[in-house]
Amino acid sequence: MAKINFADSVTIDQAAAIIPVLSATREGEDGHITPILLSEPGVGKTSTLKLMEKTLGDDYDYIYVDCPSKDYMDIAATIPNHDTKALEQYIGALFKLDNGRKKCIMLDEVFKVPKLMGVLFTRLMLERMVGDEPLPMGSIVYGTSNNGADGVGDNMQAHQANRVCLLQLQKPDWRQWCNWAGENGVATSLRAFVAMNPRIMASHRDGGQENNELIFNPTKPSQTLSFASPRSLFKCNRTVINRDSMGSGVAEVVLAGIIGLPAAKALSVFMDMEKQLIPVKQIVANPEGVTMPEDVAALCMIMFNATDEIQTQDELSSFMKFVKRMNQSELQSIFFTMMMSNKRTVKLAANNEEIKAWTKDNYKYL
Repeated sequence: MAKINFADSVTIDQAAAIIPVLSATREGEDGHITPILLSEPGVGKTSTLKLMEKTLGDDYDYIYVDCPSKDYMDIAATIPNHDTKALEQYIGALFKLDNGRKKCIMLDEVFKVPKLMGVLFTRLMLERMVGDEPLPMGSIVYGTSNNGADGVGDNMQAHQANRVCLLQLQKPDWRQWCNWAGENGVATSLRAFVAMNPRIMASHRDGGQENNELIFNPTKPSQTLSFASPRSLFKCNRTVINRDSMGSGVAEVVLAGIIGLPAAKALSVFMDMEKQLIPVKQIVANPEGVTMPEDVAALCMIMFNATDEIQTQDELSSFMKFVKRMNQSELQSIFFTMMMSNKRTVKLAANNEEIKAWTKDNYKYL
Protein backbone atom coordinates (compact mmCIF):
# COMPACT_ATOMS: atom_id res chain seq x y z
CA MET A 1 0.00 0.00 0.00
CA ALA A 2 1.41 3.38 -0.96
CA LYS A 3 1.95 5.89 1.84
CA ILE A 4 -0.13 9.03 1.29
CA ASN A 5 0.75 12.42 2.77
CA PHE A 6 -2.05 14.93 3.29
CA ALA A 7 -1.61 18.69 3.45
CA ASP A 8 -4.96 19.19 5.15
CA SER A 9 -8.57 18.06 5.11
CA VAL A 10 -12.00 19.25 3.98
CA THR A 11 -15.38 19.30 5.69
CA ILE A 12 -18.35 17.33 4.38
CA ASP A 13 -19.96 20.53 3.05
CA GLN A 14 -16.74 21.56 1.31
CA ALA A 15 -16.39 18.12 -0.26
CA ALA A 16 -19.95 18.21 -1.60
CA ALA A 17 -19.25 21.62 -3.14
CA ILE A 18 -15.95 20.80 -4.87
CA ILE A 19 -16.73 17.28 -6.15
CA PRO A 20 -18.89 18.57 -9.08
CA VAL A 21 -16.26 21.17 -9.95
CA LEU A 22 -13.50 18.56 -10.16
CA SER A 23 -15.40 15.60 -11.53
CA ALA A 24 -18.03 16.75 -14.05
CA THR A 25 -17.08 16.09 -17.67
CA ARG A 26 -17.25 19.02 -20.11
CA GLU A 27 -17.52 19.09 -23.88
CA GLY A 28 -14.15 19.63 -25.53
CA GLU A 29 -12.22 19.39 -22.25
CA ASP A 30 -10.41 16.45 -20.67
CA GLY A 31 -9.51 18.03 -17.33
CA HIS A 32 -11.89 16.13 -15.05
CA ILE A 33 -10.54 14.06 -12.17
CA THR A 34 -12.23 11.66 -9.76
CA PRO A 35 -12.17 12.75 -6.10
CA ILE A 36 -11.83 9.98 -3.50
CA LEU A 37 -12.98 10.87 0.02
CA LEU A 38 -10.86 9.20 2.69
CA SER A 39 -11.60 9.03 6.40
CA GLU A 40 -11.81 6.73 9.37
CA PRO A 41 -15.07 4.76 9.71
CA GLY A 42 -18.33 6.54 10.55
CA VAL A 43 -17.43 10.11 9.63
CA GLY A 44 -20.15 10.65 7.01
CA LYS A 45 -18.58 10.10 3.59
CA THR A 46 -21.76 8.66 2.08
CA SER A 47 -23.85 11.64 3.20
CA THR A 48 -22.18 13.74 0.49
CA LEU A 49 -24.45 12.15 -2.15
CA LYS A 50 -27.58 13.52 -0.43
CA LEU A 51 -25.92 16.91 0.02
CA MET A 52 -25.18 17.14 -3.69
CA GLU A 53 -28.72 16.08 -4.54
CA LYS A 54 -29.99 19.04 -2.52
CA THR A 55 -27.61 21.37 -4.35
CA LEU A 56 -27.71 20.04 -7.92
CA GLY A 57 -31.40 19.16 -8.05
CA ASP A 58 -33.23 17.10 -10.67
CA ASP A 59 -30.72 17.43 -13.50
CA TYR A 60 -28.97 14.24 -12.35
CA ASP A 61 -29.66 10.63 -11.55
CA TYR A 62 -28.06 9.99 -8.14
CA ILE A 63 -26.54 6.53 -8.03
CA TYR A 64 -25.05 4.78 -5.00
CA VAL A 65 -22.75 1.85 -5.78
CA ASP A 66 -21.71 -0.43 -2.93
CA CYS A 67 -18.54 -1.54 -4.67
CA PRO A 68 -17.49 -4.57 -2.55
CA SER A 69 -20.89 -6.21 -3.04
CA LYS A 70 -20.94 -5.87 -6.84
CA ASP A 71 -20.10 -8.67 -9.27
CA TYR A 72 -19.15 -8.35 -12.93
CA MET A 73 -22.71 -9.06 -14.08
CA ASP A 74 -24.02 -6.14 -11.98
CA ILE A 75 -21.99 -3.73 -14.11
CA ALA A 76 -21.95 -5.19 -17.63
CA ALA A 77 -22.52 -8.50 -19.41
CA THR A 78 -21.49 -9.73 -22.85
CA ILE A 79 -24.47 -11.36 -24.58
CA PRO A 80 -24.49 -13.12 -28.01
CA ASN A 81 -26.66 -11.52 -30.72
CA HIS A 82 -27.87 -14.45 -32.82
CA ASP A 83 -29.00 -12.22 -35.68
CA THR A 84 -25.58 -10.61 -36.20
CA LYS A 85 -23.61 -13.52 -34.76
CA ALA A 86 -21.65 -11.01 -32.70
CA LEU A 87 -21.22 -10.35 -29.00
CA GLU A 88 -22.91 -7.27 -27.54
CA GLN A 89 -22.45 -5.67 -24.15
CA TYR A 90 -25.45 -5.02 -21.94
CA ILE A 91 -25.04 -2.47 -19.14
CA GLY A 92 -26.50 -3.01 -15.67
CA ALA A 93 -29.74 -1.14 -14.95
CA LEU A 94 -28.05 0.34 -11.86
CA PHE A 95 -26.53 3.10 -14.03
CA LYS A 96 -29.79 4.13 -15.77
CA LEU A 97 -28.11 4.74 -19.12
CA ASP A 98 -31.41 4.40 -20.96
CA ASN A 99 -32.69 7.92 -20.12
CA GLY A 100 -29.82 10.18 -21.24
CA ARG A 101 -29.82 12.17 -17.97
CA LYS A 102 -26.51 13.16 -16.37
CA LYS A 103 -25.32 10.87 -13.59
CA CYS A 104 -23.88 11.59 -10.16
CA ILE A 105 -22.28 8.31 -9.12
CA MET A 106 -20.76 7.55 -5.73
CA LEU A 107 -18.49 4.50 -5.65
CA ASP A 108 -18.60 3.57 -1.97
CA GLU A 109 -15.63 1.64 -0.54
CA VAL A 110 -14.08 1.65 -4.00
CA PHE A 111 -10.71 0.30 -2.85
CA LYS A 112 -12.25 -2.81 -1.28
CA VAL A 113 -13.22 -4.35 -4.62
CA PRO A 114 -11.72 -7.63 -5.94
CA LYS A 115 -8.92 -7.20 -8.46
CA LEU A 116 -11.09 -8.28 -11.43
CA MET A 117 -13.77 -5.70 -10.58
CA GLY A 118 -11.11 -3.07 -10.07
CA VAL A 119 -10.57 -2.91 -13.83
CA LEU A 120 -14.22 -1.94 -14.44
CA PHE A 121 -14.33 0.64 -11.66
CA THR A 122 -10.98 2.13 -12.66
CA ARG A 123 -12.28 2.66 -16.19
CA LEU A 124 -15.42 4.30 -14.80
CA MET A 125 -13.32 6.66 -12.66
CA LEU A 126 -10.77 7.56 -15.32
CA GLU A 127 -12.67 7.36 -18.62
CA ARG A 128 -16.30 7.78 -17.49
CA MET A 129 -17.17 4.49 -19.19
CA VAL A 130 -19.50 1.80 -17.84
CA GLY A 131 -18.09 -1.17 -19.66
CA ASP A 132 -18.00 0.09 -23.25
CA GLU A 133 -20.75 2.68 -22.79
CA PRO A 134 -19.88 6.34 -22.03
CA LEU A 135 -21.68 8.28 -19.35
CA PRO A 136 -23.66 11.34 -20.54
CA MET A 137 -21.61 14.53 -20.78
CA GLY A 138 -21.62 16.45 -17.50
CA SER A 139 -21.74 13.32 -15.34
CA ILE A 140 -19.98 13.19 -11.98
CA VAL A 141 -18.11 10.22 -10.51
CA TYR A 142 -16.44 10.10 -7.12
CA GLY A 143 -15.46 7.47 -4.58
CA THR A 144 -15.05 6.86 -0.89
CA SER A 145 -12.65 4.72 1.07
CA ASN A 146 -11.23 4.35 4.55
CA ASN A 147 -7.72 5.41 5.46
CA GLY A 148 -5.29 2.64 4.55
CA ALA A 149 -3.67 2.78 7.98
CA ASP A 150 -7.01 2.09 9.68
CA GLY A 151 -6.73 -1.59 8.84
CA VAL A 152 -10.25 -2.14 7.50
CA GLY A 153 -9.38 -3.72 4.15
CA ASP A 154 -8.84 -0.81 1.76
CA ASN A 155 -6.14 -1.50 -0.82
CA MET A 156 -4.94 1.46 -2.89
CA GLN A 157 -2.03 1.04 -5.26
CA ALA A 158 0.37 3.89 -5.98
CA HIS A 159 -0.54 4.07 -9.68
CA GLN A 160 -4.24 4.38 -8.74
CA ALA A 161 -3.62 7.17 -6.24
CA ASN A 162 -1.70 9.19 -8.83
CA ARG A 163 -4.70 9.24 -11.20
CA VAL A 164 -7.33 10.50 -8.76
CA CYS A 165 -7.72 13.31 -6.23
CA LEU A 166 -7.41 12.06 -2.65
CA LEU A 167 -9.37 14.23 -0.22
CA GLN A 168 -9.03 13.64 3.50
CA LEU A 169 -12.41 14.23 5.12
CA GLN A 170 -12.63 15.95 8.50
CA LYS A 171 -14.68 14.56 11.32
CA PRO A 172 -17.33 17.10 12.29
CA ASP A 173 -16.72 18.81 15.62
CA TRP A 174 -19.39 18.80 18.31
CA ARG A 175 -20.96 22.05 17.04
CA GLN A 176 -21.30 20.78 13.48
CA TRP A 177 -22.69 17.43 14.58
CA CYS A 178 -25.15 18.95 17.07
CA ASN A 179 -26.41 21.40 14.46
CA TRP A 180 -26.96 18.57 11.96
CA ALA A 181 -28.49 16.37 14.66
CA GLY A 182 -30.94 19.09 15.68
CA GLU A 183 -32.22 19.23 12.09
CA ASN A 184 -32.59 15.45 11.93
CA GLY A 185 -34.66 14.66 15.00
CA VAL A 186 -31.90 13.61 17.39
CA ALA A 187 -32.88 13.63 21.07
CA THR A 188 -31.90 16.64 23.14
CA SER A 189 -30.09 14.52 25.73
CA LEU A 190 -27.90 12.92 23.04
CA ARG A 191 -26.97 16.28 21.53
CA ALA A 192 -26.23 17.75 24.94
CA PHE A 193 -24.06 14.74 25.80
CA VAL A 194 -21.94 15.30 22.69
CA ALA A 195 -21.64 19.03 23.47
CA MET A 196 -20.45 18.22 26.98
CA ASN A 197 -17.96 15.62 25.71
CA PRO A 198 -16.29 17.20 22.65
CA ARG A 199 -13.49 14.63 22.68
CA ILE A 200 -16.06 12.10 21.46
CA MET A 201 -15.67 13.80 18.06
CA ALA A 202 -11.86 13.66 18.13
CA SER A 203 -9.90 11.49 15.69
CA HIS A 204 -7.20 8.99 16.58
CA ARG A 205 -5.10 10.88 14.02
CA ASP A 206 -5.17 13.97 16.25
CA GLY A 207 -2.42 14.47 18.77
CA GLY A 208 -3.01 13.46 22.37
CA GLN A 209 -5.80 10.93 21.75
CA GLU A 210 -3.90 7.82 22.80
CA ASN A 211 -6.02 7.45 25.95
CA ASN A 212 -9.35 8.46 24.41
CA GLU A 213 -11.36 5.28 25.01
CA LEU A 214 -14.49 6.63 23.28
CA ILE A 215 -13.39 6.74 19.63
CA PHE A 216 -12.14 4.49 16.84
CA ASN A 217 -8.50 3.52 17.26
CA PRO A 218 -6.97 0.92 14.90
CA THR A 219 -4.13 0.22 17.34
CA LYS A 220 -6.55 -0.98 20.04
CA PRO A 221 -8.70 -4.02 19.14
CA SER A 222 -11.41 -3.07 21.64
CA GLN A 223 -11.92 0.24 19.78
CA THR A 224 -12.32 -1.11 16.25
CA LEU A 225 -15.80 -2.67 16.52
CA SER A 226 -18.14 -0.65 18.74
CA PHE A 227 -17.02 2.96 19.19
CA ALA A 228 -18.45 6.47 19.13
CA SER A 229 -18.50 8.15 15.73
CA PRO A 230 -20.84 10.66 14.07
CA ARG A 231 -22.66 7.71 12.48
CA SER A 232 -22.90 5.46 15.53
CA LEU A 233 -24.00 8.31 17.79
CA PHE A 234 -26.91 8.98 15.43
CA LYS A 235 -27.77 5.27 15.55
CA CYS A 236 -28.14 5.62 19.34
CA ASN A 237 -31.10 7.95 18.90
CA ARG A 238 -33.86 5.31 18.89
CA THR A 239 -32.46 3.69 22.03
CA VAL A 240 -32.19 7.05 23.80
CA ILE A 241 -35.78 7.98 22.88
CA ASN A 242 -37.11 4.61 24.09
CA ARG A 243 -34.90 4.27 27.15
CA ASP A 244 -37.74 4.44 29.67
CA SER A 245 -39.70 1.64 28.02
CA MET A 246 -36.58 -0.51 27.56
CA GLY A 247 -35.30 0.06 31.06
CA SER A 248 -32.04 1.85 31.76
CA GLY A 249 -30.03 -1.36 32.20
CA VAL A 250 -31.14 -2.89 28.89
CA ALA A 251 -30.68 0.44 27.14
CA GLU A 252 -27.08 0.66 28.37
CA VAL A 253 -26.35 -2.82 26.98
CA VAL A 254 -27.80 -1.78 23.61
CA LEU A 255 -25.82 1.47 23.61
CA ALA A 256 -22.61 -0.42 24.42
CA GLY A 257 -23.22 -2.52 21.32
CA ILE A 258 -23.44 0.66 19.23
CA ILE A 259 -20.88 3.09 20.67
CA GLY A 260 -18.80 0.88 22.98
CA LEU A 261 -18.99 0.40 26.75
CA PRO A 262 -17.08 3.54 27.88
CA ALA A 263 -19.28 5.89 25.84
CA ALA A 264 -22.45 3.96 26.78
CA LYS A 265 -21.74 4.25 30.50
CA ALA A 266 -21.00 7.97 30.22
CA LEU A 267 -24.18 8.57 28.20
CA SER A 268 -26.29 6.56 30.68
CA VAL A 269 -25.06 8.63 33.61
CA PHE A 270 -25.78 11.80 31.65
CA MET A 271 -29.34 10.71 30.84
CA ASP A 272 -30.07 9.82 34.48
CA MET A 273 -29.87 13.53 35.18
CA GLU A 274 -32.52 14.48 32.61
CA LYS A 275 -35.49 13.97 34.95
CA GLN A 276 -34.03 16.57 37.33
CA LEU A 277 -34.09 19.38 34.76
CA ILE A 278 -36.21 22.51 35.04
CA PRO A 279 -38.75 22.70 32.17
CA VAL A 280 -38.10 25.49 29.67
CA LYS A 281 -41.66 26.84 30.08
CA GLN A 282 -41.06 27.25 33.81
CA ILE A 283 -37.80 29.13 33.15
CA VAL A 284 -39.44 31.42 30.59
CA ALA A 285 -42.22 32.22 33.06
CA ASN A 286 -39.77 33.12 35.85
CA PRO A 287 -36.21 33.42 34.46
CA GLU A 288 -34.78 35.31 37.41
CA GLY A 289 -36.57 33.35 40.10
CA VAL A 290 -36.03 29.68 39.22
CA THR A 291 -33.19 27.86 40.93
CA MET A 292 -30.00 27.85 38.90
CA PRO A 293 -28.65 24.27 38.58
CA GLU A 294 -25.07 23.89 39.75
CA ASP A 295 -24.29 21.01 37.39
CA VAL A 296 -22.83 22.23 34.09
CA ALA A 297 -24.23 19.20 32.25
CA ALA A 298 -27.74 20.04 33.47
CA LEU A 299 -27.38 23.61 32.22
CA CYS A 300 -26.17 22.37 28.86
CA MET A 301 -29.18 20.08 28.47
CA ILE A 302 -31.58 22.88 29.46
CA MET A 303 -30.08 25.10 26.73
CA PHE A 304 -30.53 22.40 24.12
CA ASN A 305 -34.16 21.97 25.24
CA ALA A 306 -34.65 25.73 24.90
CA THR A 307 -33.23 25.73 21.37
CA ASP A 308 -35.89 23.19 20.42
CA GLU A 309 -38.81 24.80 22.27
CA ILE A 310 -38.47 28.60 22.04
CA GLN A 311 -40.81 30.05 19.40
CA THR A 312 -41.14 33.83 19.98
CA GLN A 313 -39.00 36.87 20.67
CA ASP A 314 -40.60 37.27 24.09
CA GLU A 315 -39.73 33.68 25.04
CA LEU A 316 -36.16 34.13 23.82
CA SER A 317 -35.68 37.43 25.65
CA SER A 318 -37.00 35.87 28.83
CA PHE A 319 -34.77 32.81 28.54
CA MET A 320 -31.74 35.03 27.91
CA LYS A 321 -32.25 36.52 31.36
CA PHE A 322 -31.77 33.02 32.74
CA VAL A 323 -28.71 32.45 30.52
CA LYS A 324 -27.09 35.65 31.78
CA ARG A 325 -27.34 34.33 35.32
CA MET A 326 -24.90 31.52 34.44
CA ASN A 327 -21.50 32.33 35.88
CA GLN A 328 -19.46 31.32 32.79
CA SER A 329 -19.55 33.21 29.51
CA GLU A 330 -18.10 30.13 27.78
CA LEU A 331 -21.17 28.18 28.90
CA GLN A 332 -23.51 30.95 27.75
CA SER A 333 -21.84 30.82 24.33
CA ILE A 334 -23.17 27.27 23.79
CA PHE A 335 -26.73 28.61 23.71
CA PHE A 336 -25.72 31.41 21.32
CA THR A 337 -23.97 28.94 19.01
CA MET A 338 -26.95 26.59 18.90
CA MET A 339 -29.45 29.37 18.23
CA MET A 340 -27.36 30.95 15.46
CA SER A 341 -26.54 27.68 13.69
CA ASN A 342 -30.07 26.26 13.72
CA LYS A 343 -32.06 27.00 10.56
CA ARG A 344 -35.30 27.39 12.53
CA THR A 345 -33.95 29.77 15.17
CA VAL A 346 -31.24 31.78 13.40
CA LYS A 347 -33.57 34.57 12.25
CA LEU A 348 -35.20 34.68 15.67
CA ALA A 349 -31.82 35.01 17.38
CA ALA A 350 -30.37 37.50 14.89
CA ASN A 351 -33.25 39.93 15.55
CA ASN A 352 -33.32 39.58 19.32
CA GLU A 353 -32.09 42.58 21.33
CA GLU A 354 -30.93 40.46 24.28
CA ILE A 355 -28.85 38.27 21.94
CA LYS A 356 -27.37 41.35 20.24
CA ALA A 357 -26.37 42.82 23.59
CA TRP A 358 -24.81 39.55 24.74
CA THR A 359 -22.85 39.26 21.49
CA LYS A 360 -21.45 42.77 21.86
CA ASP A 361 -20.22 42.05 25.38
CA ASN A 362 -18.94 38.50 24.75
CA TYR A 363 -17.68 38.44 21.15
CA LYS A 364 -14.31 37.00 22.28
CA TYR A 365 -16.01 33.71 23.22
CA LEU A 366 -17.48 33.14 19.76
